[in-house]
Parts: sequence; C-alpha cells; structure tokens
Amino acid sequence: MGKIVINKTNLFHNLEIISKQAKGKEKVAIVLKDNAYGHGLLEIAKLSNEFGIKKAVVQTLDEAIKIEKLFDEILILAEDIFHTYSHTFHIAVNSLEQLEKIPQNWNIHLKVDTGMHRNGINKNQLKEAIDGICKRNLKFTGLFTHYRSADVLSTEFYWQKAIFGQIKKEVKSICEQLFLPFPKFHSANSSALFRFKDYDDDFARVGIATYGYLESDTIITNPDLKPILSLWAKKMATRTLKKGEKVGYGGTYEAKEEMCVSTYDVGYGDGFFRLNESHKYITPKGYEVLGRVSMDNLSINSDDEEVCLFDDAKNLAKIHNTISYEIVTALKPHIKKEIK
Repeated sequence: MGKIVINKTNLFHNLEIISKQAKGKEKVAIVLKDNAYGHGLLEIAKLSNEFGIKKAVVQTLDEAIKIEKLFDEILILAEDIFHTYSHTFHIAVNSLEQLEKIPQNWNIHLKVDTGMHRNGINKNQLKEAIDGICKRNLKFTGLFTHYRSADVLSTEFYWQKAIFGQIKKEVKSICEQLFLPFPKFHSANSSALFRFKDYDDDFARVGIATYGYLESDTIITNPDLKPILSLWAKKMATRTLKKGEKVGYGGTYEAKEEMCVSTYDVGYGDGFFRLNESHKYITPKGYEVLGRVSMDNLSINSDDEEVCLFDDAKNLAKIHNTISYEIVTALKPHIKKEIK
C-alpha cells in the first residue's frame, strides 16, 4: 500500500518559526481540521503535543474527542450535535440562532464578522449575544474573527485588523459592565500571523503554515517553512513496453522506445488527483507519471520498489491550477502514516 511519510524535523522547524512569531508556544493553536489537512489527525496532534503546543482547532466534536487528552483547549468550529462534554472543549458560535442551541455550561468562542461576510455575528449584535450567553449559563471564553485578504498585499488586512481592535475594546467594556472575565481574543490564521509586526492577540490559529506552506503573494516576505509530508507508492507490477505500445486508459502515453514501466498502488481514489496528461508530471526523483492516473494505481517509468510521488504540494498545485491546501487535504485517511 501507499504511505504518507511525515518529517518530524521539518514539523518542529515550522512550529519553532510559528511560536517565535506568535511570541510563545502558549499563543499557538494548531489547526487539525480535515484530518490535519490530510496529514493525519492523531499523528500531528501527538507530535504537536510533544513539541509543547497546548491548543488545537478542529471541525467537529468527534475530532475533538479523539485528541482530548493531548491539549488543554480545543476549539470546535462547526458542531450542532452535543453528545458529550469536556471542560477542554470550546464551541465556535456564528449566529444568535446557533447560540440558542448550545447546551448550558459549554465554553463559547463567539465569532464576529469584521468584513469577510461568511460566518459570525454582526458587530452591532455584540451586546445581545453576550447577554444571551449569560442568560443561557454559557461560559464566554473567546471572541474571534477571520481575515479575508491576509495573503494579499492590500490595505484590507489592516482595515479588518482595525475593526477587530475596536470590537475588542467594546467587548471588554461590555464584560466590565456585566462583571465577566475577558474572553481570549484571536484573529490570525497562518498568513495573518506573519503580517503582524507585533502580534497582540491571545493566540493565533495556525493551519497551513504548520504543514510547510503559505499561499501569500510572492511580494510578501514569507518565513522559511518546510513541507512535512511526502506521498509514497509501492510497486505492483513491472513490464517492458516496446516502441509504439501505449499505457493505461485511452492509451494516451505511447512509448518512444523500448522502456521499463511499473504500476504503483496510488491513484485518484487515494486522493492523488487524476493528471491531465497534457501536463507532464515528474516525481522528485525524476520519474514521469505516464498517461492517465487510474482510481487505484498509476504508471511510472521506474522499477523501484517504492516511489515518492511528491514531497512539495506546490508543484502539483500549479499543474492542477489550485493551491497547496487542496492537494494535501484530498489525501484519504486510509493511507497509512509513517513518522521519520
């Protein structure tokens, strides 16, 4: 079977850079949603715990339960079914309507819309929301937002940053009036964190940078992050093609001379996208993926027992006209993981 190899040294290198920018490991919340961006939820959670990260962000309650013992605080971004409780868990609330569905005594992180217009309450609803939290005996433990253009060199990042600064002041004033402790404030994702010269929120939610990528404009000075994932395939069969013989569906690759070709056990069913054969793809070792990728295998001009299909998602992202996020998150959870 194919496998994913996680480079622990590169992961810790990235976490060191992130922690320095955030001003401490305690100010980093590692984003582990979507199977840790395809890298393996439990594998990355355990390594992050070993490094000293105490906060995590996931999508669902079930994800949080799997890593509960590894972190002090876990923010759950999208959940409406509450079948268990832990003081470790904190629920993101995006609307006044959602607030009514949260069971009593849960920890709440209220999201406020500062300009992305995707999720979060309107800033004019702050007092109503905080009053609702108190009436429902919920614990107001966090307030956050999300930047829509942190990866783009424009003034929009600073515009949203200023709005969130005003909101923080208003929330503190409301909390003082109601004799509530201040919630933890957080706004930065990976790209936003590295736009701050002096990060002053309580923590940052760091996803893609953990895994070695940023999709920021090239004119923005990005840190020296290193991809931590490589995808490997194992040989299934080998044959010799004669000149003029074709490979795979549609016979879109034709041998120009006698050559050795092997099939390997990774395909688009595993999340390695079906290549458009009009774009040549070369593996890190210099082999070529020949013709069309099948659901469960692909063909390469190699006789190696194992082949690394990629160790940097950006190369594949260019071919598929997408971003590194989509390449790595597409990898299926069933692929076995190996830490090196």
